[in-house]
Amino acid sequence: MNSKLDPWGSSNIDDYSKLFDEFGILPFDDIYNNVPEPSHYMRRKIIFGHRGYDRVTEAMAEGKPFAVMSGFMPSGMVHLGHKMVMEEIIWHQKMGGDAFVGIADREAHAVRGFSWDKCREIGVEQYILSLIALGFEPSGHIYFQSESDNVKDLAFELGVKANFSELSAIYGFNGQTNVAHMVSALTQSADILQPQLGEFSGPKPTVIPVGSDQDPHIRLTRGLANSMNMFRIEKREDLKGNPYMSIRSKAAPEGALQEVAKRMPWKTKVFEGHVDVFGVDDKQKLKEIARQAELDLGGYSFLPPASTYHRFMSGLQGGKMSSSIPDSVISLTEEPKKAAKKVKRAKTGGRMTLEEQKELGGEPTNCSVYELFMFHLIDDDKELEEIHSECVEGTRMCGHCKVYAAELMSDFLTEHQELREQARDKLDEYGL
Repeated sequence: MNSKLDPWGSSNIDDYSKLFDEFGILPFDDIYNNVPEPSHYMRRKIIFGHRGYDRVTEAMAEGKPFAVMSGFMPSGMVHLGHKMVMEEIIWHQKMGGDAFVGIADREAHAVRGFSWDKCREIGVEQYILSLIALGFEPSGHIYFQSESDNVKDLAFELGVKANFSELSAIYGFNGQTNVAHMVSALTQSADILQPQLGEFSGPKPTVIPVGSDQDPHIRLTRGLANSMNMFRIEKREDLKGNPYMSIRSKAAPEGALQEVAKRMPWKTKVFEGHVDVFGVDDKQKLKEIARQAELDLGGYSFLPPASTYHRFMSGLQGGKMSSSIPDSVISLTEEPKKAAKKVKRAKTGGRMTLEEQKELGGEPTNCSVYELFMFHLIDDDKELEEIHSECVEGTRMCGHCKVYAAELMSDFLTEHQELREQARDKLDEYGL
């Protein structure tokens, strides 16, 4: 596996378990049982990792506010990989999350050199219409980066806390990287933190569903969220081993610590640079008091954003799925019959001969057609399990699967494209 994950390039991930050790991503299995009504991506272990998602599951369980946010760079056709992220956003919206979708036109302009008009055209015609067609509700927020004052202003503020060395370490930027590209990275962080602004009811757990190649954005933003806050809260012990809480200033304005101390229901002692709090019996209450004080003093009090990570589908011909290899990918705007033909030509996990298939069984874990079933085409877990079992037992032939998958794909695209046309008439409901 590459030692760097590149949001704009090609990250070769052949062993997802390495991400746990190399980048600190946590296994999703550890919190799966805390998720109410898990999505099929969760049930089927397509979502394999997370950062800080426990805050989101707690908010779901307790009926508290949380948000979901992700974005799409308008650089080409919308395809099945984008569908996966859209459906993850929509699932969180149905679970009660305030949903945000950013069209990253600043990124496309800086990284791909697209004109602003082209960015808008692709953003609407490809991504937004499919998002609405898949079920995104008008209660959510769809916006273009270049048109959002919130995002542009916050990106500027985040730039005060970021430096070239940090961006270089995370993204591999060098002396040849243009400044707009660096600004686009900060704009991504502003996208991620925007749901926590006061205009949207302030700090709340926010999850970003992404592929693991986008993890650099998450790591940068989690660090910046911490840097933007006025206070750091630490648990400490005095010389006798008695525990207490210490609220440390991080460039907080004059008088901020005194204000925090006044709000505490426990004994406090104010020092230059920190206030110590003794006899705390509710650490969550202490954090909430400090957070509200920061907000009243004009700060942000951001929570570090959470993230979930999904596996990538392989290309229809095996290997990586890439828009530069047309037969490897299916667009959501593709002519259904053409897409069906691609499916019928797809690489399977079948054996070389019919006899070997019956004797040894197929290999569904190495089959792009089975992946189509698992990721996109079959909702019923029981039916999927039956296909898997029949394949492994050698009683199901590849030709049958291809024909079935081709029919399902054609039906899905036909319906989806009809819904896209209906969505075109609803754009004003979404403020577009």
